[in-house]
Amino acid sequence: MNQEVAQEFFGRVLAQAKPHLSDEHFTVDGTLIEAWASQKSFQKKDGGDDQPGQFRGEKRSNDTHESKTDPEARLYRKGNGQEAKLGYLGHVLMENRHGFIVNAILTQADGTAERDAALLMLYQQWRSRRQRGCRVPMSVGADKAYDTRDFVETVREMDCRPHVAQNVNRSGGSAIDGRTTRHGSYQVSQRKRPLIEKAFGWMKQTGGIRKTKLRGLAKVAWQFLMTAAAFNLWRLPKLQTAEV
Repeated sequence: MNQEVAQEFFGRVLAQAKPHLSDEHFTVDGTLIEAWASQKSFQKKDGGDDQPGQFRGEKRSNDTHESKTDPEARLYRKGNGQEAKLGYLGHVLMENRHGFIVNAILTQADGTAERDAALLMLYQQWRSRRQRGCRVPMSVGADKAYDTRDFVETVREMDCRPHVAQNVNRSGGSAIDGRTTRHGSYQVSQRKRPLIEKAFGWMKQTGGIRKTKLRGLAKVAWQFLMTAAAFNLWRLPKLQTAEV
């Protein structure tokens, strides 16, 4: 019920801005939402004799351990050198003209969740455009985490241009080459890409979802979508003022 209300609210807010938004150029990214669960709650699933909080030298994984406070949360490290935390991943598809969120979903945290969620949101956008008779190709900007051959090829199969930042250090090299990077639109996508970090920043600082106070995937997903709608609502007067 809460998720349905959140979807309705999100859709109504977005509809107010829709005539002014880009329907061709997008950015996608994901962010870690900390769970309402402590590291001490991450214990062995089999009920073994873990000593809560004593993790030094102990190998912990989501296969063998789970949070006793929020079993659907996952231990996840967002980037190299960052601390692994219990949480969920929030994913956003942003249009590039004014930086509005056009889709937002939450998943459990794992190594492929960001790319899987991005493909789902892009497919939903592609299907919506097709239903409206739009055949102009989309473009999508993304950071280096999305520079895999599977992701890039799947995006292209949706008649979408993958303006993904190159990860030249990846084994086998980048999936993005000069056929993509030579175009001015690729450079525009890369310049627009940081706008999505501003959305995440607002959602975490003002929206209060840096660390959720809800437990369970369904409840946190509802909160994430409502916060995305609130961000758009906050942005809406700025768009309307600019249009005057």
